Amino acid sequence: MVHRRTQSNRFPGPTMYGDPSSLPSPVLESPPFTPAAVSFAALSSLAARKPRAYWYRTTFLALFVLVVLSVYILLVAQPSLSSIPAAFDSDSHAHAHLSPDAFRLAALRHKHPWSNNESTPGRPQVQLNASQELAAVSSFIASLPQNVIPGTVDPSQPIDPQLVLDFDTMAAHAAEEVDAVVKDVWAQHPVMLYSKFYSPVSRELKQILNDLYLRPAPTIVEVDQRVDESVLAPLLFRLTGKSELPILLVGGRPLGTLEEIRYLKKKGELQRMLTAAGAEVYGARKKQKKLH
Repeated sequence: MVHRRTQSNRFPGPTMYGDPSSLPSPVLESPPFTPAAVSFAALSSLAARKPRAYWYRTTFLALFVLVVLSVYILLVAQPSLSSIPAAFDSDSHAHAHLSPDAFRLAALRHKHPWSNNESTPGRPQVQLNASQELAAVSSFIASLPQNVIPGTVDPSQPIDPQLVLDFDTMAAHAAEEVDAVVKDVWAQHPVMLYSKFYSPVSRELKQILNDLYLRPAPTIVEVDQRVDESVLAPLLFRLTGKSELPILLVGGRPLGTLEEIRYLKKKGELQRMLTAAGAEVYGARKKQKKLH
C-alpha cells in the first residue's frame, strides 16, 4: 500500500502559507529570574520569616559565652597574674611579721629569685649594726626615687633588714651580702647629703660641694620633700647621732656642723677626706686653669 505524503500541521510547508517570508515569527517567552535576583529574594524572604525571638536567643547566647569567658579569665587565670607574692610562698613564715605595706615594699624590692639551697628554714635573720643599717637605708633611698620607708616603721627601733635589702636576709651568706652592700653603696655614692630644701645651711653646703666639682657628683636627698619625711628624718638622727638636717656623709661617715666643715675646707682636710672616700676633686684644677 502506498502512503501519500501530505503537509503536516506541525511542520507547515510553503504550500500552506504560500511564500516562506510569510511564516509567523516565533514568540519568545519572558526570561526567568537571574540567580542573583533569586538568591536575594530568597534571603529576604528567609530573614522576614525569622521571628524576633530567634534574634533575641542569638544575642543572649553570644552574651552568655562572653560572660563565661570573662569569668574564666578572672577566676581560673588569676594565679598567673600574681607572680610577685608567689615568689614569697616558700618563705611565707619569715614574712608573717611584716605589715601589708612592708610586705608590698619587700615584694617591689625583690629583683632576683632566692636560691633554695641558700636559705635554711628556722635560720635567724641577719642583724645590722648602726653603720650597716645606715648603708642599707642609703642604698635603698638612692637606688630608686620611688623607694620610700613605710609609715608603719618605728624609727626608734632597728629597721627590718628585709625592707631595705633585695636578698634573703635569712640565707646562709646574708652577712657577706650585707658587707657587699656597704662597700657598694659608698663606692657609688661617696658623698651623700641628706638635705633640707628650704634650709640656708643646706644651700651653703650644696655650694661648697658644687665649688669642688666632685666626680661622681654628690647624691642629694631632699628629706623634707619626701612622703616618708616623718619616718626617714628621725631614722637618720638615730643612725648618725645628729639632731637636725642637713647631714653630710663622706664615705658613710657623718661630718660635723657647718662651721666645722668650713674649717676643714679651709685647711684642705675636706678635700683629702673626699679623695680618700673615692671622690675626685676638680675644684683646685679649675682654679689653676683660671689663674693661667
